Amino acid sequence: MRRGMKLQNKKPVWGVAFIILSFLFLLSCGEKQEPAKTTAESDIPESFTFFDLGTHTQINRQVRKDLKEKLGRDAIENRSIINLEINFRGFLKKYFPNLDNLNQRLNFPPGERVEHKTVKLMYRYAQKQNVPFEYVELVFSDYTKRPLLFKIIFREDEADIVETLKTKYGPPQLIDWSEENGNSMFWQKNMDYLIVSQVPDQFGNPEYQIVIYYVNSLNQLIATEKEERDKKEAQRAQSGKKAF
Repeated sequence: MRRGMKLQNKKPVWGVAFIILSFLFLLSCGEKQEPAKTTAESDIPESFTFFDLGTHTQINRQVRKDLKEKLGRDAIENRSIINLEINFRGFLKKYFPNLDNLNQRLNFPPGERVEHKTVKLMYRYAQKQNVPFEYVELVFSDYTKRPLLFKIIFREDEADIVETLKTKYGPPQLIDWSEENGNSMFWQKNMDYLIVSQVPDQFGNPEYQIVIYYVNSLNQLIATEKEERDKKEAQRAQSGKKAF
């Protein structure tokens, strides 16, 4: 009789032990999945920065607040076209064919207004904040909230911006245009580009333009948009099959 009672008392103990072991097993499986998430987030390498904004920066209220202190009030635009062309029509095709190809993919089909899920911040009164920029445009992906394209325009290089870039990123590669008496210098890092161009304005006075192309993020945007289109097409096809 006592032996039977002992056996009955052991059953709950084994049951509890089984539950604990199962929980620990599930917890360990969850822990194994975490590094994969971290790796995915670091797929896009760091490259060029502007006011400490880089490839891993995610636009949010705090970032906009910090930018307001440095550049003044912004104008925001959600969903917009992305035109990578600079300086003159055909510049990318002649000097940066890979960027020109990327621009065509972003604006396909040609001749149509192709809008993307982006967050564009525009600063037109940055000089009131005692910075040398006349216009700043920062474009972020609305999927990842990370940078896609930065444009900075200024007239006189009183702050030695070009020399600062040379010190930070090393000697640039040079391009002397055969068109419009302009010139450009550029750096490439982890597939991304930073291009500085000196372009004469309508009065012949030099104007500087800095453009940062976050190529990795732009490619990611194109891939994400394609996935969305494919998913919607599959849903429409499935709806059509169910209709009859």
